[in-house]
Amino acid sequence: MIRNKLLYDFLRERTWLITERWYATLNKDQKGIYGTLNPEEIDKLKKQNHRFQEKFVYLFNEPSEEFLEIFDDFVETVVEDEGHQKTPLTEIIGEFFRQQYLYLELIEEFVEQYPEELTIKQIFACHSAIIETINGVILKFSNEFIRQTESRLIAHQEMIMELSAPIIELVNKTAVLPLVGEIDTNRAKVMLEQVLKQCADSHIRHLYIDLSGVPVVDTMVAQQLFHMIDALKLIGVTSSLSGLRPSIAQTTVQLGIDFSNIDTHSTIEQAMRKHK
Repeated sequence: MIRNKLLYDFLRERTWLITERWYATLNKDQKGIYGTLNPEEIDKLKKQNHRFQEKFVYLFNEPSEEFLEIFDDFVETVVEDEGHQKTPLTEIIGEFFRQQYLYLELIEEFVEQYPEELTIKQIFACHSAIIETINGVILKFSNEFIRQTESRLIAHQEMIMELSAPIIELVNKTAVLPLVGEIDTNRAKVMLEQVLKQCADSHIRHLYIDLSGVPVVDTMVAQQLFHMIDALKLIGVTSSLSGLRPSIAQTTVQLGIDFSNIDTHSTIEQAMRKHK
């Protein structure tokens, strides 16, 4: 890295110029935020870019091994920005790369204006520092972008799982849990937590668990159901199982799954008539 007060001042005075040059040459046909025609979004985009320029020029004033850390809050802000979340990562990285060309052009302008200020070796050092720093920022941004994308995906999956165990309250402190789709270990864990919480919060006394929408009841599914039924008993909730189709019933017998200690019915209607 290189420290040069005159070069730093030259660049610092031109941070808005860099932003305007960047936006003027921006490919407006790109997807996401870079193609927006909304004046407010364009203004926000320029301010975000200018914030980057204000940090980047410090490369020529206070370079250090920890220099990239000054971009942490910028990276976090952009990653969390709704417009950038809707923009392909490849396009965002492409715009970071374009920043280095803007700075290389400004270094050339500086050399033309102050031909005696930098040696050839220093000019090359400036070029290397610009490229190295841009690459470092891209790596930092990509890691955070991927981390937050994965975090949002997990949150969405958890929300879907929570919605996949909806308890419908009926009368006389009873409720029905209509299960639909396959039940894996993760869903079973979330389902157990949600069912216990909802039953406790609503003071449910009896829960009808309908399996007519579950395609397969294997040993794992049965164990999870037994676990949930036992846990419900501990909080004072009795339960009934319904919807075990003949084909599934035959499979459970072949697997040695024993439902004899559980109140089971072929349909939800039968279960409700018994506990009416």
